[in-house]
Amino acid sequence: MTQHAVEECLSRVERVRQEIGKVLVGQKDVVEQLLWAVFAGGHALLEGVPGLGKTLLVKTLAQAFELSFQRIQFTPDLMPTDITGTNILRVDETGRQSFQFQPGPVFAHVVLADEINRATPKTQSALLEAMQERTVSAGGTTRPLPEPFFVLATQNPLEQEGTYPLPEAQMDRFLIKIDVPFPSEDELREIVLRTTAGQPAAVEKVASAREIADIQQAARDILVADPVLRYAVKLLLATHPGERAVESVNRYVRSGAGPRGVQAMVALAKVRALLAGRYNLAYEDIDAVALPALRHRVFLNFEGEANGIRPDRIIGDILAALEKEKA
Repeated sequence: MTQHAVEECLSRVERVRQEIGKVLVGQKDVVEQLLWAVFAGGHALLEGVPGLGKTLLVKTLAQAFELSFQRIQFTPDLMPTDITGTNILRVDETGRQSFQFQPGPVFAHVVLADEINRATPKTQSALLEAMQERTVSAGGTTRPLPEPFFVLATQNPLEQEGTYPLPEAQMDRFLIKIDVPFPSEDELREIVLRTTAGQPAAVEKVASAREIADIQQAARDILVADPVLRYAVKLLLATHPGERAVESVNRYVRSGAGPRGVQAMVALAKVRALLAGRYNLAYEDIDAVALPALRHRVFLNFEGEANGIRPDRIIGDILAALEKEKA
């Protein structure tokens, strides 16, 4: 990976940030974490109250990346075939009948699963094969999905009546979980000005699927020193009760993150290092991605939930306890 290649990647990513900034106000950390997920080749779960721009962000991202986009509004009556597609009976001009597969909205580069927790577990599971294998099996045939392929899902953390929490196995398929914060006073003023006057800004297409693949490959080529990798592994193991003397883990955690957790941390940290113009991973990269990579993989016990403990606090305690582990 040459210096010129790195500079080209950084220039391309900066143009993407600028295009998103034309439409979305603030949320710089959210945009950055979503870019980490895209360039690491993984799926993202965005959680925040309604009206924070989650849907707008995903749609704008797809436009800036020159990718096909489909939005699926999850509801309790949504069926799995509404997502994956189904075989339909076709009759030609001679009267001959045949079955033809009608692709569902999952056949797109970027799939927005809006309010994913409003659909039943059966429908939620329709995304599992697509997210893991990048294929859809229907009518005895397995069909590949377009490359690149991302599921970017949203859910509301407040209104839980009539919702179906995602199974742990499906939560684990999301490379990253992004908490979308409420905007500041200045950002709210800017949002009002943008949305109540003038025409919405036009988003230019600044990166193709081929260029995204090049950035993904450049991120995979980032070097990882053994001490940094060991630190990431220790961080993951520390999320399990009994592994280390972290009081909040032993008291409030039911089960810690699985192997996908450390894979997610390293993949995301490589992208962060690349976007910082570095060729190797640093401890600070692991620390920066720990929360979004692990917060949906740490499950609290009854005492933790009853006391309102958040996984972010648990991970913060682990990071503080592991500070001395850095060489």
